[in-house]
Amino acid sequence: MPASAVPTRPGGRRNKIRSQPEPNAGVRLVPNSWNGARLFLASSNEGKLAEFRALARTFSRVTPTWSGSTSAIAPIELEALPRFDEIPPFPENAPTFAENALSKTLHYSRVSGGMIFADDSGLVVPALGGAPGVHSARYAGPQATSPQRVEKLLHEMAEKKGPERAAYFVCAIALAERGRTLAVVTDRVDGEILTSPRGSGGFGYDPVFYFPPLGKTFAELRAEEKNLHSHRGKAFRKLLAFLAVNPSP
Repeated sequence: MPASAVPTRPGGRRNKIRSQPEPNAGVRLVPNSWNGARLFLASSNEGKLAEFRALARTFSRVTPTWSGSTSAIAPIELEALPRFDEIPPFPENAPTFAENALSKTLHYSRVSGGMIFADDSGLVVPALGGAPGVHSARYAGPQATSPQRVEKLLHEMAEKKGPERAAYFVCAIALAERGRTLAVVTDRVDGEILTSPRGSGGFGYDPVFYFPPLGKTFAELRAEEKNLHSHRGKAFRKLLAFLAVNPSP
């Protein structure tokens, strides 16, 4: 991402973005003005909105804080960003998930009111130099289907054995209001790539992503299991925990 394209805070100061997602880094934040009303997802993907709503419903009303105490969280209403398709799209071409999520969120928050959040996620295979990485959605071409992306991944992994088949999903979520960064959270889930797909659920690379703790691929998990263990579920719970301990002034 060229230096001139790095998002800045009001006053010209640059937002500090880690070069790589660090799941244990917690959250990076500034004081916000959240009042428990509504968050707007910068996406027209109804499936993604439904997943985030399910995650919000399962988040405890009494939430552990980073210090180990508890804090009540006001009800959260999630909505798709109104007239999203009429806003000029943001090109997700940054080198990291966190930069893509934050840049996208800031872009939409500058032209829309309310609290805006967006995510960027994908599959990372260290033995492939980090691929598919931030290109996960277009790994086999911009118009490729999920089965075609999986087919390419399996072809690239054909000669990989044992530890070389290790992989992880990453999710970064950013929250902003009127061009001002409020939080950036990241998390990941580790697994390995199978030699052939298993399961009929999920989407994307889920059928070949094997999750050893449950002995299943992500495509074989029930929705509640996936929400508990997935990279998106873990990252979104971090965002909700941030909101729980940062009430309106």
